Amino acid sequence: MVTALHDWLLTPSAAVALQRELAPRLILEDRIEAVETIAGVDIGFEAAGEITRAAVVVLAWPSLECLEQHVHREPTRMPYVPGLLSFREVPAALAAFDMLQRRPELVMVDGQGIAHPRRLGVASHLGLWLDLPTIGIAKSRLCGRHGEVPEGRGEWTPLTHRGERIGAVLRSRENVKPVFVSPGHRLSLPTAVDWVVRCLGRTKLPEPTRLADRLASRRGGTT
Repeated sequence: MVTALHDWLLTPSAAVALQRELAPRLILEDRIEAVETIAGVDIGFEAAGEITRAAVVVLAWPSLECLEQHVHREPTRMPYVPGLLSFREVPAALAAFDMLQRRPELVMVDGQGIAHPRRLGVASHLGLWLDLPTIGIAKSRLCGRHGEVPEGRGEWTPLTHRGERIGAVLRSRENVKPVFVSPGHRLSLPTAVDWVVRCLGRTKLPEPTRLADRLASRRGGTT
């Protein structure tokens, strides 16, 4: 169980104000211990959005063997509001983390880190709650601009917003659309990209979030 960072029962305007308050607390330099396990997180919804479903897997490093996997479901706490997805998703993710037998040293999240208009996507918000190094790996861009991404696997180009480098557009597989990588908490951008590349298998997504996505897509699982 982690120490509560704030209350979740907020209006959208209060949530926006809280994002602006929390974002300066993020550490965007490397504060990471020796990595023995990596968690992957994916969050989805059931029952027309009424139920939030959080899947967490823990893999051994460097073998990427799956050591644990859990799915937690709970009533969704906030309606869909663009830019406030973490207030819908993080509560269920935290409950899923409470089910883990061991605390991972690194967390990869299907979603944005600081590549967010107010620099507090789901990976950053979750990282602050857990006080763990987190990385956001998203399939689409939320904000910012970027140039052409080289075709080679592992190549990337910066994602910028309002004159600030907020992420990387990474070619994780040749001839496949890139992914959007951004540090969440306690990592620099180059280190975040490096970890994602090191965890790539034969598909577009790094193994931790690929396996979490696969687990989240099932209807069964631990509740």
